[in-house]
Amino acid sequence: MIRYRLTCDQDHEFESWFQSSEAFDTLDKAGHLSCAVCGSSRVQRALMAPSVQGTSAPLSAKGSEVEAALAKIRQEVESNSEYVGLTFAQEARKIHEGEAPERAIYGEAKLADAKKLIEDGVPVAPLPFLPKRKTN
Repeated sequence: MIRYRLTCDQDHEFESWFQSSEAFDTLDKAGHLSCAVCGSSRVQRALMAPSVQGTSAPLSAKGSEVEAALAKIRQEVESNSEYVGLTFAQEARKIHEGEAPERAIYGEAKLADAKKLIEDGVPVAPLPFLPKRKTN
């Protein structure tokens, strides 16, 4: 896994994890990257320094802005879509093929299953947060 610092054409900065540099390039070329703050699809890697362990620095104002934007995205997703858990890939494919009612869903999928959905033209995108797992 590799973490990239990214920036959009609106000068928002955010970070995201990718399986590899090639995975980033593939998602970028397919148009599946978007700004975590404003949703712009014009995203590129920002200049990065190597990660050095040391004292933790306080969050900047931009960090707070990004955290607030991510919290808003989470709230929108959770309020306006159905959590389907680990059956996300199967349910997304059923919706795409007309075998299940069309609706907004979110959940979890294995990387290989997510890649297959994208390759098959099923409109999916990674969320910039992990879903809260439902418990008993």
